Formats: sequence, C-alpha cells, structure tokens
Amino acid sequence: MNKFPEFECQGYQVEKELGSNRAGGRVTYLARVITNRQPVVIKQFQFVKSDSSWSDYNAHEREIQVLQGLKHSGIPRYLDSFETPDGFCMVQEYKHASSLGMTRSFNADDIKQIAVSLLEILIYLQSRIPPVIHRDIKPENILVDEKLNVYLVDFGFARVGDGEIGISSVVKGTLGFMPPEQIFNHQVTESSDIYSLGMTLICLLTATKSNEIGQLVDINYRVSFKHLVTKLNFQWIKWLEKMVEPRYTDRYSNAFAALEAMPVHPIRVPEVKLSQINLELKATKLGEKLTQVITINNAVPETMLAGRWEVAAHLSDPPHNPNYHNWISVQPVEFESNQTECKISVDTSKLMAGKNFMRQLLLHTNSLPETYYLNLQVQTAPIPIKTKKLPVSFLSIQFLLSLMMSWIISWSVVISGTLAGDSAIAGLGTAAGAAVGMQAAAWAMSAAGINMGATVAAIAGAALGITALAMAWAGTLAVAGKVAIVGAAVGIVSGLIIGMVTGIAVENLIRRRLSKEFALWLALLTTAGGSSFGLCLGTGFLNPLIMGVMALTNLPLAATLIYLPLRKARLIGDYRQAEQHLIKP
Repeated sequence: MNKFPEFECQGYQVEKELGSNRAGGRVTYLARVITNRQPVVIKQFQFVKSDSSWSDYNAHEREIQVLQGLKHSGIPRYLDSFETPDGFCMVQEYKHASSLGMTRSFNADDIKQIAVSLLEILIYLQSRIPPVIHRDIKPENILVDEKLNVYLVDFGFARVGDGEIGISSVVKGTLGFMPPEQIFNHQVTESSDIYSLGMTLICLLTATKSNEIGQLVDINYRVSFKHLVTKLNFQWIKWLEKMVEPRYTDRYSNAFAALEAMPVHPIRVPEVKLSQINLELKATKLGEKLTQVITINNAVPETMLAGRWEVAAHLSDPPHNPNYHNWISVQPVEFESNQTECKISVDTSKLMAGKNFMRQLLLHTNSLPETYYLNLQVQTAPIPIKTKKLPVSFLSIQFLLSLMMSWIISWSVVISGTLAGDSAIAGLGTAAGAAVGMQAAAWAMSAAGINMGATVAAIAGAALGITALAMAWAGTLAVAGKVAIVGAAVGIVSGLIIGMVTGIAVENLIRRRLSKEFALWLALLTTAGGSSFGLCLGTGFLNPLIMGVMALTNLPLAATLIYLPLRKARLIGDYRQAEQHLIKP
C-alpha cells in the first residue's frame, strides 16, 4: 500500500521520502512531474498535524519569496507551490546530491573546493540589493554531489537586508552555527553567514557532528579546534579563526573578503631551505669535472619534503629532458626527505674553453612556492695556448728613456761642437763617457745579483767603447780638450741610465718566462730603437747615417711587437675552429 501523499491533482507523483522533521511538520519527497517525468523535490509543511505556529508558516512563505528572486547554479530553483488540507507544499529543482550532514569523507583539497563554492554562492546573495542573509548555514543545508558541485538549500530563515530582526522573540537558526549576535537577537550582517560557514568547515575538517559542534565553543564563544587539525596549514587555521570570531567586527566583513583571504593550500606544507642559491664553479684544467654539494632542509614538523631537480632549457644546450642533461647532473635527481645533500656535477669537457656559462636549475617541490631556482655559473679552464705576453708599458718607458738620453747626448754634442768649432771632439768624448757609464751600470747590477742585466749593460758599453776607439784611431783624439771632457761627463750619466734601464728590462722579460736570448734581443732592440730616434730628433733628421740606423732598429722592433699578438690571435682562432662541436655559453 502506498503511504505517500497523493499529489496527482497538482501534476506530481511522489516516488520516495528524502527526509523529515515530524516535530516541525515538514517532510521532503522526491517526485516527478507527471507530464514530462522531470524529477523534483516537494517540501510538505503540515501545520495542522504538528506543533508549528503561524510564524513557521510565515518563514516558509518568506522562503518562497526569497527563492523566486534567486537565479544561481548553486541554489536549487523554485518551481511551484500549492495548498493542501493540512498545510501547503513547495516544489523545487531536484539535485542528485547528498547533504553534508551525512557521514562522508573528504580530503583537505575537497573541503577547500566546497568552501570556495559556498563563498561564491554567498557573494551572489550578498551582492543583491538589498543583500540576502541565509541565517541557517550548516552541514544539513549544504548538498554536494559526486563531482563536488555544491548547493545551498533551506532559505526558511533567510532575511533580505540586515538590521534588527524584530519579527519575534524566537531565535532563528541552529545552535552551534549561529554567531553570538544572532543568538541574542541582535543585528545580523553579512559576516553572520561567514561565522556559520566557518563553523561548517570546522565540522568537516575535524569530523565533528553538527549536534556536537557546541563542544568546541567555550563560554566566551571562542572556538577551540586547533588540536583536532594538526596537519592543517597554519594560515588556514588563522583564516578559519577569523571567520568564527565572536565579535562580528573582527570577522571578514563579507564573503568576497573571506574568499580573497583564503590561503592556497589547506594542508601544512614543507618549507624549503637551500644552503645556497648561487653556485660558482671554476675549472683549472681542460675537461675537468666539477662537483659541489648543496643541502636542502625542511624544518616544518609533521611534513615530508619531496623534490625533483630539472635543468632549465637554454638555447645553447642540446635538447634534453627532465631526467637527463648533456653536461649538468644532480644526484639524487629525486628525493623525499627533510634533509638531503644533493651533488651537482658539471662536465666541462663538453664546453668551450675560457668561457663563462650561466645556467639555472629548477627544484620542483611539494612546498610553497612549488619551484625554487638555483643559479649556476661555470668558468671553464683557459685556452691551452702559451704565448709570450710582452710588458708593453715597461718597454714603452725603456724606449722613451733611451730616446730622451740620446736626445740629450746629441744636443750636447751639437752645442759643444759649435762652441769648439769641431763637433767630432764632443762626439768622441760623449761616446767614451757613455761607454764608461754603461760599464758602471753593468758593475752595479752584477754586484746586486742582476747578472743578465749586467751582461746587457756590458755589451752596450763595449759597443760604445769600440766606437770611441775607432774615433781615436782615426786621429780625432789629437785635439782633445775641455769639449771632450764635457761630452764625456754627459755620456757617463746618460750611459749609466740607459745601461741600468736596459738591464732591468732584460730581467723583467726573463721573469715573464721569456727565453734569455729573446729577452736580450728585445731589450737591446728597444734601447737601440729609442736611442736612434732620439739622435734623429737631436740632429733634425738630417743625418742619413743616423736615419738608416733608426730604420734598421725600429722596423724590427715594431715587427716583433706586432707579430706576437697576431700569432696568439691566429692560434686562438685555430683552437676555436676545432671547438665548433663543443657547447657555447
């Protein structure tokens, strides 16, 4: 025998009972529209058979008025209503979903999605003019289907606009989910629904039944739940605590503010601490394999850090995948531990020499942020080409000093010769003095242990001495006098300076690992080039013999100075050509 009420005259056929509140005179049925077999929900309100009052009738009438104006996918639509002998019925859209009042299991991300959906429904209600305040948000009035679609139902206590309730002394709502201002019949605001939603979420997260939620509220209306959600993110705990603050002014003012403040992850997540975020490796040998260890720590209790390394793509690198890179490797590439040492290795045999490489490693984790960046800088070994690097600045000083001393010598010869009427006498004295000066420089450097410099000064002094003897042999010494003595004095000083500078230059070149023969040749050639140029300046570039000497000394000097850099550039070019298969920076 069918125990369900007969609503065929109204166009509906009842199939089964969905729920009931006999004391309140309310029964909910699943029915179908007779004409199109569309499933609907019929709420039957039996005022005659129950202890309900006319205030309850007004509440159901208010629900109809509210629902008629709402159009949101998360609120089942109002379809119809009709009177019955003992009350009346309201017909709504049917949603194949169960209430959160039933025992169900959700993970933290599911609960977050439910919270987002409910806040979006409240944003819709609160954005209306005037806003709609539900006043009875609790697990039993929230439906969730298998795809986590969320629906808010039962608008019997809903209020359009805030302000004093003023309808009756009867409190509208469910204890445990009502905020203090609603319990004491004070002003309700948009934040009142935020409190009820916060309590509902606490029920879900702590697996607390609706009729036991009051056990979490103390005499000051503060909710104590942290001890029940040890794995919940601290930020989420703070967010929930703000939702259920006893004073409405301390809560989020509305659903939009609460949604904006919602933390990303409800579950407590690990925290990544890298021992360093910038890694610099420098190779000293070609093809060297470089390694360095970095430490990754997580200090958040009751969490486990998991990570996976990946080398960021670079235009110069060959194609690679997350598990393999041509010249960079990390061990272990994946880990699950709160303290891990990772060894980063670089194979420089696949890289061009003498270059600086900048790459980036990505650490994907289960923390926030999910990806961390490690900057890697690799300096490869220099190109293995040994070329003579000349001290150009020092050679320039040597050249200029030789030029200046020679110019002084030539100037003194010209002046003294003009006064004596015979420049040959002055030239002879100057040459002899310069020879003596260079020999003195050779003796001084030999005493100081600068043997190679002493040798060069002795050679230069001997050359000038031979020149002086040749002049004497030709008979010039027959007219010696004061002019010769003055020239000799100038020659001694100039020769001493030139000899010392030349000797020091040789020692400097040898210290730069140039061969003794090349150092000797270059030092003498620089001195001769500077001296001949100085003589030409002193004679006004009029003496063909001196001009020829200048050409014979300066041209080889210039060729030597130009040849070495050109040779180095050619060798580097040949090496780079052989490196074409290697990876560029």
